[in-house]
Amino acid sequence: MAEQTILWPGDSGKKYQYWIHPMGTVLKDSPGNYIFAKESSPGRWSPVYIGETDSLKNRLTGHDKLPCVNRNGGTHIHVHTSSGDAAIRRAEESDLIEKWNPVCNKE
Repeated sequence: MAEQTILWPGDSGKKYQYWIHPMGTVLKDSPGNYIFAKESSPGRWSPVYIGETDSLKNRLTGHDKLPCVNRNGGTHIHVHTSSGDAAIRRAEESDLIEKWNPVCNKE
């Protein structure tokens, strides 16, 4: 089976391509953005938490928002490896949060 991707639009209208993985997938030690999401219907996703990090592998292991993500039905992690430039990652994170307003970003 081919790996699945999704285009997440931000509030700005810009679209970001993310790879879809089941929760618990061990990811590479690289910078990027991520979305904990639930599949609301086949092929339709709702973000539960949106974040960015300089190390996907380290940040997602034992993430502090996992209790909230689990309570809200998160089943997958969507990942976009990105620039080592934290400002670029934060801008993408903010753009997506503004559009989607995920429940666990509020807690």
